[in-house]
Amino acid sequence: MPTPKKRKKSKAFWNNIKFRYKLTIVNENTLEEVVGLHVSKLNGISVLLSVLTVLFLMASLIVAFTPLRNYLPGYMNSEIRAQVVDNALRVDSLQQLVERQNLYIMNIQDIFRGKIKADTIQSIDSLTTLRQDTLMERTKREEEFRKQYEEKEKYNLTTLTAMSADGLNFHCPTRGIISSSFNAEQKHYGTDIAASPGESILATLDGTVILSTYTAETGYVIQVQHRQDFISTYKHCGSLLKKEGDTVKGGEAIALVGNTGQLSTGPHLHFELWHRGHAINPEIYIVF
Repeated sequence: MPTPKKRKKSKAFWNNIKFRYKLTIVNENTLEEVVGLHVSKLNGISVLLSVLTVLFLMASLIVAFTPLRNYLPGYMNSEIRAQVVDNALRVDSLQQLVERQNLYIMNIQDIFRGKIKADTIQSIDSLTTLRQDTLMERTKREEEFRKQYEEKEKYNLTTLTAMSADGLNFHCPTRGIISSSFNAEQKHYGTDIAASPGESILATLDGTVILSTYTAETGYVIQVQHRQDFISTYKHCGSLLKKEGDTVKGGEAIALVGNTGQLSTGPHLHFELWHRGHAINPEIYIVF
């Protein structure tokens, strides 16, 4: 039970809230009462709550029935969300297209400047993939090491067995003398290298063995798939050191020189280099 003192305080509080005040507007000249308004604190609170309620209802209606709700987190409908995703994908595709067009222009400029030999490519687009690797920045340490190594080995003929092209480092497949060069008109799609029997045959690039077999015409044959759509083929081998599915490193022995197959006339290696279904002259990329 509340004490009489608390009752008095509570009664005084409600009396204060309900106490009515008179707001009067008087004509300054005649002192005549124009408007008289009786208000209390309770009326003011009621009016304020009513205004806030109306504003809340209006905001709710706007969010519920107008496109403005799509700008509020969590209220975006499925159609707008799908459009946003679709637009994001289009922007990404356009960005990739612009980058590819820039590479295309750079490829044409390099051809005109003589940086790339026109007879070593199949199409302008084929250079785009190759350029992506060459555009990778080297660290300072790698650049310094490369310069020191090249300066040191510049006049060393015994190490002149590999050549960089299109960002790749081609290794010479074996040591020997070229007995027959590449000639597409005569359908000789490789380079014949006369070498000693049993000499190691090396993978020209890193890759995966996709063929390791024996045929009547070409004897023991091994074929390696490399990155950037290069394929190297080694024919007339004496024996094979790798099987299909094996991963090999550039410069790793994969076979031995031999004289196998009906088309072989002596110990040698018939080496072919293919790129996207087209035979390429290996002497353009490799110093034999």
